[in-house]
Amino acid sequence: MNKEFFFKVKKHLLRFFWQLIYSLGIFSFILLIIAFTDLPYNAYHWLGTSNSEITRKPDVIVLMGGSGMPSPDGLIRTWYTAKAGKRFQSARIIIAHPYGQTDSLNQLALTAHQLVVNGIDSSRIQFAPLGFNTRSQALNLAEIEGSNKDKLSVLLVTSPEHMYRAVKTFMKAGFTHTEGMPAFEIPIDEEKIKDVQNSNDTRVKTLSLRYNLWSYLQYEIIVMREYCAIAYYKIKGWI
Repeated sequence: MNKEFFFKVKKHLLRFFWQLIYSLGIFSFILLIIAFTDLPYNAYHWLGTSNSEITRKPDVIVLMGGSGMPSPDGLIRTWYTAKAGKRFQSARIIIAHPYGQTDSLNQLALTAHQLVVNGIDSSRIQFAPLGFNTRSQALNLAEIEGSNKDKLSVLLVTSPEHMYRAVKTFMKAGFTHTEGMPAFEIPIDEEKIKDVQNSNDTRVKTLSLRYNLWSYLQYEIIVMREYCAIAYYKIKGWI
C-alpha cells in the first residue's frame, strides 16, 4: 500500500515537473518572439514617461540613490540631477540613499562630489540616508519636511522603470505636487557603428538582430520585475 502510494506521488510529481518545464519553455519562446517587436521598449518607455512631465518649478530635486556610486545607474542619475539643478537654480537637492553597511557616508559623499563636479554648489545639497526602499525613503523625506510637504513641488530623478512607482509612492506619502525626470540612456547613433562601405567586412550591416534583440530581452526582464514591484506596492496600499 505504501509503495503504491509513493509510486502515485512520484508519478504526479514527475508529471508536474514536466508540465512546468513545458510551460516555462512556452513562456520563454513567447518572450523571445516579443523581443523582435517594440513592445518591451514601449512598456519601458511608458514607465519612464507616464509621470515625468515637468509642469512647475520644483522647490526640491530628489536624487534617488539606486545602485550607488560608482555605478552606471548612479552616474546617469547624478548627471540628470545636475542638469535639473542647473535649470532650477533655486531648488534644494536631496540625495536619498541609505547608509552603507561598511562605508557609512561614503556613497553619499561620492554622489555629492559628482554633483559638485557637474557644477552644483555644495551648499544646495542635503542628505536623506534613512530610507532603504522607495516607500521608506518617501516617508523619511516626509518626516524631514513635516507639515510643509504638501506645499512643496518635488522633482524626482530616478531610472525610467522606477519613475511611475516612485512618483506614486511620494504622492501617497503626502508630496501631492510630485513630478519626475527619468534618467534615460542616450544610445550612440546607429549609423556610426554600421559598415556602410562596399567591402567584405564581417561586421553586421543591420543592427536590429545584433543589438535590439538583446536590449529588448533585457527590457522584458526590467519591466516584468518592475510590474511585480508595482503590484506589491498596490497590494500594500503604498501607491
